[in-house]
Amino acid sequence: MDLKLAGRKAVVTGGTRGIGHAIARRLATEGCGVGICGRDEARLDAVLEDFESADLDVIGAPCDVGDGEAVTRWTAAMAERLGGIDIVVANVSALAGAPSEASWRAGFEIDILGTVRTIEAAMPHLERSDAAAIVTVSSTAGVESFGGVRPYNSVKAALINYTSNLANALAGEGIRANCVSPGTIFFRDGVWDTRRREDPERYRAALARNPTGRMGTPEEVADAVAFLASPLSAFTTGANLVVDGGLTQRVQY
Repeated sequence: MDLKLAGRKAVVTGGTRGIGHAIARRLATEGCGVGICGRDEARLDAVLEDFESADLDVIGAPCDVGDGEAVTRWTAAMAERLGGIDIVVANVSALAGAPSEASWRAGFEIDILGTVRTIEAAMPHLERSDAAAIVTVSSTAGVESFGGVRPYNSVKAALINYTSNLANALAGEGIRANCVSPGTIFFRDGVWDTRRREDPERYRAALARNPTGRMGTPEEVADAVAFLASPLSAFTTGANLVVDGGLTQRVQY
C-alpha cells in the first residue's frame, strides 16, 4: 500500500534504537526525508551510517529533549536541512519506573515536556505544511493499571490527554495529532530483553498475559505510526491507537 509519504519531511525523537529507530526506518522506506536525534553521539553516528548504507534519507544530530534550548536548536537544524517539517513523532521516554521524586521529575521532564518542546518548536513548520501530522508515543500503561504506582504510567496517561486536546485545538488549522500506545514490545537490549535476562519470572508473567502468546516488535508499532502520519489517515485525529496484541483487557472506546 502506498501511504503517500514520498517527499514528506519528518522528525523523530529518540530515533537511534527500539521503536524510534523502527519508526525512522519505516518513514524513510516510504520516501520521507527523516531527521532523528539521540543523546549518545557515537550510537547516533553508527545508526546514521547504517541508514546511509541502506540508501535511506535520514539525517540527525545529538539532542537531549530534557534541554529546551537544545530541542529548539535541533528542530531548527533538521527543518533547515530537510527543507521543512510535515511530520513530528515524539517518541522519547525516561522510562521512569522508580517511585522517587527524582523519577517523577525525570518522567515529567522527558516524556511530557520533551514532547511539548518538540511539537512547539516544529509548529511554525507544521503550519506551512499541507499535510501536517503529529504522532506521540504513549503506552498501554497509560490506559490500564500495570506495574504498580509509578511515574511512567501517569506521564503516559498525560500524553494521551495532551494529544487529544492538541488535536482538537489544531483541527481548524489542518494539523492532525494522534497517539500510539504500544504494549509489551521486545527488542535487543530493550526493557523486556533486559527483564528476560535479569528477571525471567516477571518476563514470563508478562508474556503469559498476552493472548497472542508473544510480545510485539518495534516494526509493528512503526507501521501504526506511519499510517497515522500519512495522508491516508487524513480524517483521523485525536485517536489513541493501541498496539498490544490484545494485552489490555478493557473495551476500547
